[in-house]
Amino acid sequence: MRHTTSCRGFTLIELLLAISLMALMTVLSWRGLDGISRAQNRLQQQSDDVLALQATLGQWGADLEAMAEQPDMPSLDWDGRALRLVRRSSAEPGAGLRVVAWARRSEAGRGQWLRWQSPPLLTRSALDLAWQKAQGWAQTPSEDDLAREVRTVALDQWQIFYFRGNAWSNPLSSAGSADSVPVATPSASAGVLATVPDGVRLVLTLSPGQAINGTLTRDWVRGSMRGGQ
Repeated sequence: MRHTTSCRGFTLIELLLAISLMALMTVLSWRGLDGISRAQNRLQQQSDDVLALQATLGQWGADLEAMAEQPDMPSLDWDGRALRLVRRSSAEPGAGLRVVAWARRSEAGRGQWLRWQSPPLLTRSALDLAWQKAQGWAQTPSEDDLAREVRTVALDQWQIFYFRGNAWSNPLSSAGSADSVPVATPSASAGVLATVPDGVRLVLTLSPGQAINGTLTRDWVRGSMRGGQ
């Protein structure tokens, strides 16, 4: 006796239900992948922010460590807007000096911390000219100045303090106190030589939206003091 079995296909309703389930699974999978991609992008951005801040603070410390004192001119100057310093161009003898400046500028409603440096300088006249040029860059930069600047991190505000006389003080204060009202300081052209302080304190207020934001303090101490401790 022969037995026959009938093969029944899917009904239209079953097919529509299966297609709907597959479409729902596809949407859910896509949202999951999109969420993973967004999370990876956020982590990458945060990592980039941290690396940029580390590189910037590393450059800040390197500039201070390479500071070179020159006769009859300040090696370091803070005027409330920009910090200028004279540093060695490299560790090699005869490589010349550079003038470096740090300043904050608002761009599109957001503060940006900037660094400017001169080319290697081999004469005193070139050094004096670059020193004045660095001050002009912080106020009204020229096209040439803009080409020599580097944008670092987003910054709301920053402050500088010097360590002198076993205490931190505002370089612009007449009484040497961090709470004093800032006043104008004598310039090198007036015959006053600003000596390098024993330490420099950098206080940054980093803009929101970065991996690291809020207030950050970084202290630098002269090598001679570290060696004597």
